[in-house]
Amino acid sequence: MKRTMQVSAVAVAAFFAGALATTVTSGQTDKWYPSRWGAADQRGAANRLTLAKVLDAKAMITAGKVYQLGRVYEAGMPLYGTRHYSLKIPYAFQMPGKNQANYHDDIISGELTQIGTQFDGLGHLGIGELFYNGNKKSDFVTPDGFKKLGIENVGAIVTRGVLIDVAKYKGVPRLQSPYAITVADLTGALQREKMEIKSGDVVLVHTGWGSLWMKDNATFNASSPGISIAAAEWLASKEVVVVGSDNWGVEAFPNPDPNLTAPVHQLMLAKNGIYLHENLATEDLARDGVYEFAYVFAPLRLKGATGSPGNPIAIR
Repeated sequence: MKRTMQVSAVAVAAFFAGALATTVTSGQTDKWYPSRWGAADQRGAANRLTLAKVLDAKAMITAGKVYQLGRVYEAGMPLYGTRHYSLKIPYAFQMPGKNQANYHDDIISGELTQIGTQFDGLGHLGIGELFYNGNKKSDFVTPDGFKKLGIENVGAIVTRGVLIDVAKYKGVPRLQSPYAITVADLTGALQREKMEIKSGDVVLVHTGWGSLWMKDNATFNASSPGISIAAAEWLASKEVVVVGSDNWGVEAFPNPDPNLTAPVHQLMLAKNGIYLHENLATEDLARDGVYEFAYVFAPLRLKGATGSPGNPIAIR
């Protein structure tokens, strides 16, 4: 998630106030931990990635066309709050020998797991002091990385992917912001596409918001259309592995309820172990009407990291 504006102390306080309020009202009353995969589990919904799901993905490949879903990491891309990105080539390294071989390195600085196209891990966002599977922040978070819930636990993801083109269903090139996508929007779009969601799938939601990327960053950052709490609950009930979108938060920001901040992140990551894939380039899939495909992504094995950068692939 990104914005060009600075995150104020008030905004940060409101964020944590919303998280704590959610804990009091729902997080401690609906028995969301231990998870269905056991009290020691660190993979969450990735446990649904069976051999059968890999073969399911294989069956989606009928044309051999590959779609890159990752945005280019570059200076000037939308960044949330104080997050930053820079790439520098320090100098050329001359190697010994009369053939004059030389090479370049680069220095990359930035919150790489939470900028650009980003895959949120289960330790990224919690409910008060609690994260996925009831893990307490004080027990696993250190300045040098997570002791639990690090992105290295996820593993490679090869499964069936489904695109839900809500923008097309609503008859617009881009949803207005901060429109909260409803269950009826999702089911209506799926019915139009003649698609259904299966357990272990990856679901990508096309809102059209990605059309603003590197064209109108100020508007892109200011708010975002995205799925509502009810839509997230419905997707979770379908036992998906990942929910992604072409916006910076997957869910609608700000939330229609001004007392809540990032409740869909809490519902998906903390309560259900479902990963979020943000800032995806879904426009080519939407343009070609590709609603079913093989989704392939391997999060970088960054021990103790909150998430992963990368370039997910859709193959039809």
